[in-house]
Amino acid sequence: MSTPSQSANPDRLYELLPVIHQLRDAERGYPLRALLQVISEQVNGIDADIARLYDNWFIETCDEWVVPYIGALVGYVPLNNPNDLANPATTRGLAEESLLISRQEVANTIHYRRRKGTLSLLEDLANAVGGWPAKAVEFYRLLSVTQNISYLQLDRGRTANLRDGDAFDDLGGPFDELAHTVDVRRIDSHRGRGRFNIPEVGVFVWRIKPYTVTRTPACCLEDVAPNCFTFSVLGNDSPLYTLPQPAAPGVSPTPLNLPEPITRRRLARLETGEDPETSTSGISLYYGPDGSFTIWVGTPPQPVAPGQIVAADLSGWSYRPLPNTVAVDPELGRIAFPPGQPRKQGVWVSYAYGFSADIGGGEYDRPISQPAAAVIYRVGENEEYGKIGDALARWTQDQPADAVIEIADSGVYVEPISITLKAKQTLQLRAANRTRPVIRLLDWQTSAPDDLTVSGEAESWFVLDGLLVTGRGVQVDGDIAGVVIRHSTLVPGWGLECDCKPRRPTDASLDLIDAPDCLTIEHSIVGAIQVDRNEAKKNPGKIRISDSIVDATANDQPALGAPQSLCAYVTVTIVRSTVFGQIAAHAIELAENAIFMGSVLVCRRQQGCVRFCYVAPGSRTPRRYECQPDGVLAAVSALYAKGDIDAGERDRMQTEERLRVEPEFTRSRYGTPTYCQLAAACACEIKSGADDESEMGVFHDLYQPLRASNLMMRLAEYSPAGCDAGILFVS
Repeated sequence: MSTPSQSANPDRLYELLPVIHQLRDAERGYPLRALLQVISEQVNGIDADIARLYDNWFIETCDEWVVPYIGALVGYVPLNNPNDLANPATTRGLAEESLLISRQEVANTIHYRRRKGTLSLLEDLANAVGGWPAKAVEFYRLLSVTQNISYLQLDRGRTANLRDGDAFDDLGGPFDELAHTVDVRRIDSHRGRGRFNIPEVGVFVWRIKPYTVTRTPACCLEDVAPNCFTFSVLGNDSPLYTLPQPAAPGVSPTPLNLPEPITRRRLARLETGEDPETSTSGISLYYGPDGSFTIWVGTPPQPVAPGQIVAADLSGWSYRPLPNTVAVDPELGRIAFPPGQPRKQGVWVSYAYGFSADIGGGEYDRPISQPAAAVIYRVGENEEYGKIGDALARWTQDQPADAVIEIADSGVYVEPISITLKAKQTLQLRAANRTRPVIRLLDWQTSAPDDLTVSGEAESWFVLDGLLVTGRGVQVDGDIAGVVIRHSTLVPGWGLECDCKPRRPTDASLDLIDAPDCLTIEHSIVGAIQVDRNEAKKNPGKIRISDSIVDATANDQPALGAPQSLCAYVTVTIVRSTVFGQIAAHAIELAENAIFMGSVLVCRRQQGCVRFCYVAPGSRTPRRYECQPDGVLAAVSALYAKGDIDAGERDRMQTEERLRVEPEFTRSRYGTPTYCQLAAACACEIKSGADDESEMGVFHDLYQPLRASNLMMRLAEYSPAGCDAGILFVS
């Protein structure tokens, strides 16, 4: 078998030929070499398959396509027909297959069968099948009962103690301990779901995931007081989340083992042990380098001692910490130091916030690519360059054809940035993997804009990767060929107030001044896009948006348009995305599995297609296929055509159906944990209305409806006899 280095060599077969044949081939322009390179490509593929054969014998190391075959050996029955899945040869196909045919479930199939009927198995199934952390609760334990005097259970079935504030905080959740009256409805009913009855078992699952921010400056709210800070660098209230610690096998998880928001009571709670010296407080459980958040002050930064942290309600900033203490409000993500205490040094924090998926700037694992010969300039506290401007100055001096400016930490860079690309140059301004640097743009110039400006000559390209840009937007001009924005956030409205309201709701985050010819936005969150493109050019520009959110901060504001024209002179492709605001474009080449909350106006409707999307009423689009509310309105019209309803009933039903299928979101403001998440009351035509029965919008690739359906079928299979199990979404 050849070594990996040999397999990577395209001339491996050619080099085996006698030299005389190589010389004759050189005289004829290397036709034999070209032929053998094609053959070598196939040989390399066979070698790679042979090298993977041993690893593919084991479920822990095998390729994704092997998982269903190993499952068949142990009698695993997939919940989905493999023929219905996406093409497994593609990256998205492999991701879908790994979600819907779980490697973890196949690996534990026999183990799960042995534990069938146990409560802890239901929690493991939620993690294995749905990929969600979970806690299972038997609701018969929470029923209010008359105590048997011979068999007292003082911890169950009692009336509520009005002095027990902790219990009321947990009311209705997975850690509820109060007694309830009986509810005769079944938990798995599709009409009205009940909980508190003898056969009911609830599996609480958490869909919001915690994302870390490491050693980043806190935001000082000087307009409130110089001693008031927020954990979020944007200055908005952002609840702190628990970084889950692994639970012991077979032990029901606690709030420390789940991605729960940290409450003030849990942070202040004292857990008393048998020995007073072993008693633990919430501060020691949540705070510290191994906990969920940490605060540093001073120069050099030193961590605040756990004994100085005090849990407090800072909702009105009326709480005044005592000297040598630091007040923390985990529910709002606020910090307060004692009044009058000088704060000449900065404040740095590490914490976890909640969000649904890996989009926008964040400290998560993301793919990074670059040209093979790219020159890399690293920026950071311990790197060669301390500022982005220093690296840009050296890049301007060197003028390499391909370059990368990589920011190696999660700091905040407050500096003006202007980039000018020469012809055929490429530049990536990116964050290192698992970091989230922030570029904060201020009012630097009196008589000129202070946007992050990018200008380029012909055939030049610019990539923005993994960054969060706040304070201003991004402006692109010149003859630059293309701009790529991936895994980045251009804060909608430029910035946030404490309640997550946008500071500049009418200003665009991306201003395209007659450039570029191609704009690609992937896995990102951006504000409004303004296009000022000369229609005298031969071809319209191209904008491709996938797995992203375009947020104009209001549905009646332009999300994509031109300031001086009816329609932006661009051809748009939008897939698996959510748009808040109006779109006015020259043409839509393809819109698929997307949600358009504002009206859509397309000047050239003869080309393109809109399929499996929600399109706001009153829109003018290319031909539509399986879109809403068109589908439900057509169903009502069919009833009228059959004579089942009259004209008045038809109009009333169409109005009701149009309102019913309008997408509902848990929160629609950027900066909140459940931003852009479809609400539980959202119509099933939206929650499972994509072409593969996943949800429409930016979180399509989470496949949450399919995962929930799979989990329900597995719960019915493994639940204790006589019990009804149901899924309850905590977040």
